[in-house]
Amino acid sequence: AAATLAACESPVVKAIPYVNKPEDITPGVANWYSSTYWDGNDYASILVKTREGRPIFIKGNKSFGINKGATTPRIIGSVLSLYNGARLQMPMAKGSKATWSTVDKTVQTQLKDIVAKGGKVRVMTNTTLSPSTDAIINEFIGSLAGADAKVVTYDPISYSGITKANQDSFGSAVVPTYNFDKAKIIVSIGADFLTNWLLSTDYLPDYLSNRNPENDWMSRHFQYESVMTTTGSNADVRVPIKPSEEAKVVVALYNKVASQLGGEKISLDTSSVDASVESAASDLISNQGKSLVVCGSNDESIQIVVN
Repeated sequence: AAATLAACESPVVKAIPYVNKPEDITPGVANWYSSTYWDGNDYASILVKTREGRPIFIKGNKSFGINKGATTPRIIGSVLSLYNGARLQMPMAKGSKATWSTVDKTVQTQLKDIVAKGGKVRVMTNTTLSPSTDAIINEFIGSLAGADAKVVTYDPISYSGITKANQDSFGSAVVPTYNFDKAKIIVSIGADFLTNWLLSTDYLPDYLSNRNPENDWMSRHFQYESVMTTTGSNADVRVPIKPSEEAKVVVALYNKVASQLGGEKISLDTSSVDASVESAASDLISNQGKSLVVCGSNDESIQIVVN
């Protein structure tokens, strides 16, 4: 018994009470705060659970936001980054620790030299959603009068194929809003729209709203993909394809629909996938104006055919 008690001893933690306790904090009682999440890829309106000021859990906010409470594993797991002991906790200059004042002074000095010489300055960002952030960036660029200053937007996951295709098809280089809640037939070619494609936290609740057998109707979902995804696992019909067959599936689907509606076919050998698109093409024709075709390809030509 003595040995057991000795093995169960734990370090002594001295708890020091507040001298002046914050009004909104009660030790042992969690507080919830409304917030938003955006990392350049995932977006959601969220609720953050905190204990004594420390965030410990994230979940979707069902009472506010376009995501209607939907999140992704990345959003939920993002709270762990706050407790990553290897993360940077201060500015670094040439591999050594530095202070913000030192870094700011160095950058300001170099910018003044560049402006004086009429040099080039590039500000690199990912896509921003905040008008306030955009205003600050534009104000900063405006302060560099005399220099060739521009903003360069770069996203690790590019959707330029969609924007370029829409510029060609509709005259606007935009990523559209997809209304999955209105689509009776959904055909997806390589687009994991429930987890990893575009604004999945917006598409998820809309998609699920029409997947209830108790509704008047349920959407029918065809998924063509090379690897198993969350979206594919929820499809009514999932067809595995090779990455090299993605364009063939899009063209085969287009040709099947065009042949029935009097459109011009695209010349491409799609014999290897023709049989797999028969049912999807038939359903699309039967539900004109009530169907949706999406594709995860970043190839402009493929997205033009999708349009």
